[in-house]
Amino acid sequence: MGTTPSILLVNKESGKTSFSSLWAIKRLMGKKVGHAGTLDKFAQGLLIVLTGPMTRLNPLFSNMDKRYRASIRFGTETDTLDPEGEIVATAALPSFEEIKAALPAFQGTVQQVPPSYSALHVDGQRASDRVRSGEVVEMKSRPVTIYSFELLSYEDGLLVADIFVSKGTYIRSIARDLGKACGSCAHLEALVRTEIGPFFLEEAIKTDDAEALVASQANTASLLGRLDAMGRAECGWNELARLANGIYPPSVQIRPSDKYVMLFDPEGTLRAILDPTVRKIICHVAPYRPKER
Repeated sequence: MGTTPSILLVNKESGKTSFSSLWAIKRLMGKKVGHAGTLDKFAQGLLIVLTGPMTRLNPLFSNMDKRYRASIRFGTETDTLDPEGEIVATAALPSFEEIKAALPAFQGTVQQVPPSYSALHVDGQRASDRVRSGEVVEMKSRPVTIYSFELLSYEDGLLVADIFVSKGTYIRSIARDLGKACGSCAHLEALVRTEIGPFFLEEAIKTDDAEALVASQANTASLLGRLDAMGRAECGWNELARLANGIYPPSVQIRPSDKYVMLFDPEGTLRAILDPTVRKIICHVAPYRPKER
């Protein structure tokens, strides 16, 4: 059941790691299940899940821009910069005017220091593991892009904002840095990821909704079709028969921008994903067998 290589949009719950959120899907669809773009345990929202050999397309999704609904708590900073950490600093609350005055520094390409409690590797080991073992870890700054930072509300020290950022941007670091820029301190109290590239939280399915997950496998071609780097081609039944033996179809034409190609049969069924650069079959989505016709 559910063995077709697929792309699924799921809604991760708060309180679960991205890894543990996949267990229900693994039981349903097989062991080879991965995700593109980790969410912290306390966070919730959109997670792109890839099953079977479709996991080979992970780089296409992990490099996408992302949008978040962030709740930033001013007046306290935690060691993890999230609600699960220990308070390490306190300060007076800034005014809304002070927050708005600090925002220009959080637009465009900026240098950001990632949290020390993160999965980033320092000298071959996760930074968070080094910190938990008692080490003092110095994180190097790196450029990230904040495309937009829209303030939605501010009440009793809690700021709610819509933040649109590039790959690799830590919203926890934005909370920390905004607090300092206002002459206060802050941490991220809650986070919801609402968009990844052309995919939206409103489309996502709960990880424990088995019926909806299985049904959503039929959306794979439609979801792939949203990607600029994904081309589309059709080939005949004879070429599809040879494709089953690993022979790349010679009739496939591509655009210069096509990193991968969806290959359809004459009836419009997605059969395979191809890498046209090296003329290689990335995965068989619905392997064709001549007896089908």
